Amino acid sequence: MKLHWGILGTGNIARQFVEGVAHAHRGRVLAVASRDPRTAGDFAAQFNLDRSYGSYDALLDDPAVEAVYVSLPNSLHHEWTIKALQAGKHVLCEKPIAASAQQAQEMFDTAQRCGGVLMEGFMYRCHPLTQRVLETVRSGVIGPVRLIRTSFCFRARQTQGNIRFSAALAGGSLMDVGCYCLSLSRLVAGCEPDQAHATGHLHESGVDDYAAGTLRFPNGILASFACGISVQCDNAAYICGEEGYIKVPVPWKPPVNQARYLIAALPPPRQDPVPRVPAPPREFEVDAHLPLYALEADDFAAAVLDGAAPAVSRQDTLGNMRLLDELRRQVGVPVP
Repeated sequence: MKLHWGILGTGNIARQFVEGVAHAHRGRVLAVASRDPRTAGDFAAQFNLDRSYGSYDALLDDPAVEAVYVSLPNSLHHEWTIKALQAGKHVLCEKPIAASAQQAQEMFDTAQRCGGVLMEGFMYRCHPLTQRVLETVRSGVIGPVRLIRTSFCFRARQTQGNIRFSAALAGGSLMDVGCYCLSLSRLVAGCEPDQAHATGHLHESGVDDYAAGTLRFPNGILASFACGISVQCDNAAYICGEEGYIKVPVPWKPPVNQARYLIAALPPPRQDPVPRVPAPPREFEVDAHLPLYALEADDFAAAVLDGAAPAVSRQDTLGNMRLLDELRRQVGVPVP
């Protein structure tokens, strides 16, 4: 049984999603909607979709659409997720799920009242690489985790008309890519931070175009992160324990197959006084066999059709949004 999807929006992320779902086992994109009928029609023709609509409401009125992927700017997530849920659709909303934690809470409350499934679209969480790394951490091979270091940066060449550089559309580096760093740090730590600090640079548009910060968790783990939409970085993740460390070179958009992670660990304790030195890093590979968005669509279908737990829970999403709210305030970006 396949879940029939409708997509709100025709931007780059919507294109990536429809290309991915074409390989999914349990999903099929049926329709797309844009504010411009011609744009929607062109999108549908390019990806061989059955239907296109010149308004978002028209797609929500289609009884054949069972699930909606909200790929709109951040500031529109709240309104159209709630409308989709009220129309009887299940919703996968692109990250970050809303412009504020309060909005996210209202969205989940609506989903509960309407009996719909709502999940935030952190696709990296659906790749087996993420689960494998988490299992490796839990195995104790690197000992108790003490430090987490993450980065996610890129330089946007075009800023004019770019939604990431629009304060009105809830753009900025923390919202666009920093949210990944916070998500993974919280996932590995297994709890919410009790301290969070950030500083950032404000672009002339009013958004943070790069930022850095630290988190302290009640279990003693410290995390640092850097994010930016106007700067380059290695975009890797490091999980450091007392006995070694794990490096994930491509944590956010891992490839379909041969997704890599490295482990450098101390040898077993010795009787002699010679200091132990970490062995050279060992490299491991994980195959997913499906594109990221196919994995995400299949996980979402399992939540809708089988009652499985969503890959990203309500509690997880709300924790990330509360943290984003606090860090944006510290950086000087207004929170709705």
